[in-house]
Parts: sequence; structure tokens; C-alpha cells
Amino acid sequence: MSESQVTAVICQAQGRHPVRRALEEEITHALINEPGVHVTMVPPLYDMAQNHSGMEFMRSVPGTLVVLGWLYERAARWTLDRAGIRGVPGETLLTADDDLEEEGTESLDWTGIGSVDVPDRQLYCIDLRASDTCDAFVQEIRRITSDCDSRPVDLMQWIQGTPTFEQMERYLRPDEMLSARQAQDSGDNSVRRDHLPEDTRRRWYPVIDYSRCTNCMECIDFCLFGVYGIDALDRILVEEQDNCKKGCPACSRVCPEHAIVFPQHKTPAIAGAAGDVAGVKIDLTKLFGGESGLSAVDQAVKERDAELILDGRSAVGVSIGLKDRDRDEFDELMDEFNALEF
Repeated sequence: MSESQVTAVICQAQGRHPVRRALEEEITHALINEPGVHVTMVPPLYDMAQNHSGMEFMRSVPGTLVVLGWLYERAARWTLDRAGIRGVPGETLLTADDDLEEEGTESLDWTGIGSVDVPDRQLYCIDLRASDTCDAFVQEIRRITSDCDSRPVDLMQWIQGTPTFEQMERYLRPDEMLSARQAQDSGDNSVRRDHLPEDTRRRWYPVIDYSRCTNCMECIDFCLFGVYGIDALDRILVEEQDNCKKGCPACSRVCPEHAIVFPQHKTPAIAGAAGDVAGVKIDLTKLFGGESGLSAVDQAVKERDAELILDGRSAVGVSIGLKDRDRDEFDELMDEFNALEF
């Protein structure tokens, strides 16, 4: 067993699902005693604000970082990237069943604009839905640790591998902590800073997979709610995440490269599962959870119009935000396929 430094971060599930919470706790306690592994836990990855202390902690880790959470690996990686938590992608052997690559997709050569400022460290993302046993995750962490050649760095909150009572209470009952505003208003200066809760309300916003994104800007043209913007490098980014309409994945359906992920969507292809139709120009409506008889674009327009009406605005149909795309033989074939009656 290598004594190299590996930092494992367990991201809690949304809500208080007893089975998921039990697995999180079992993995946490098992990893505490693993040589060369430091472990901590944070709230749900997707719900943490970018300035949350959990995000700040992961940005500060210089060595190998392993993030375990209840998201597809691809969704987790690009959610982390959005928060500036990056690294050289490490390959995990634990994968959820519906996150398996379809035959032939592993050879696809992505032409996206890619991530920026990637530090020289390994970053692994593990979906906690990949197994219902603690041992499977412990064995995978051991495998990663044995391959890690970085030197130990003492950065962990759990001194000598044993969490304090207060730290475990913070993990098991995060909703019971005093808020910073309440403490300030009450004049209670005895409240410790590391016990103050942070904004982790449930969120809904798109995550951009820059390994696929070609910066075509179709999403910013299609979305009429001010979610997208442009960064200093003229790259598309999710600028106003809270402007996104909860439950609406319309922009992901019109993205020609399937580069937009909604990690909490019920449809795996939209939620970031790897086994989708990546690299294909037309979404398969059934795969992307659309209504029967509607193309992906028609479904997206319908979803956007519904949100516009709920927002007190007028529906715009296909008149705004859709670009003409070059058609090829595959497009014609798909048109013929969709016209067939089964």
C-alpha cells in the first residue's frame, strides 16, 4: 500500500434518503482508517455555491482528489470544473450501469474547446450509485492510492484520521446548524465559524461539458432567460444559474454536440450519462425523454414556450434562437426512420 496522499471527498445526497445516508457514513468511517487517505464530506455537489467552503476546500487540495457523489461521472466532473476544481481526469473502474459507454463511443475524438487552467493533479469522480456496498468503493480508493505518487500534505480537517464529535454532528445534522445571519443578529459571538451553515438549497441549472462544447453559442441564442453569458476568453458559460427554470432542459436538446448537462434530470442522457448519442447530429427523442412524435428541437421549443408563458411572456415558437444546420445523409436517414410507423 502506497503512503501517497489521496483526498477523498464524499458529497451527500439530496434530502435524507436513509439508504444513501447509511452508505455515505459507512464509506466515511471505512476510509478514516485507510493509510494514505484523508477523507471529508460536504453537502450535495450540485447544490453548493461556488464560494461554499466545501468548494473552496476542494480547490485547495494539491494532490490526488477523489470526489464521490450521487451524479454521473461526467456531470460531476463538469460541475466541479464550473467551480474551478480541475485536474487531469483519472479513470475509475466503478461505473453505474446506465453510465457505460455504448459500443464504439470510446473511440470518439471530441473536438470541444476543453477546460482551462488544469493543474497537475489527478481528479477522479465516482458515482455512488455504481455499487450498494461500501467495500466496492474502499477497494477502488485503495487502487487509486496505490497508483498515486504525490507526497503527503496535511490539509485535512479530521486530525490523525479521527473526526471530532462536532464534525460528525455537522455531517449528520447539517440543517440544524445556526445560520450566520441569525448568529450575527443575536450577537452570539460564541458560534464557531466552521459551524455556520452555507447556502445549499436545491438548485437547477445547466452544466457545460467543454470537452464537447464547440462554442457555437446556440444555447445563448435559444435560452431567453439570461442564463448564459460569455467569459473573458469569449467562451460560453452559465452566468446566471438561478435564472434557469426548474425542470426545463430545453437548451440541452438543441445543443448540436450534446454538451449541456442537467445533473438532476431523470433522463440519463440529459443528466450526463456517458452512454448517449454523443457525436450524432440529431437527438433520438426517446433517448432524451421527449414526447412521442416530437423531434428534440420541437420538444425544446415546447418546453421553452411553456416557461415563457409561466413567466408572463409570450410564446415565440421557432421564430427565435434556432439556427439552420447543415444536413447530411444521416439527417435524411433519420427523417425516414422517424416517418416509419411501428
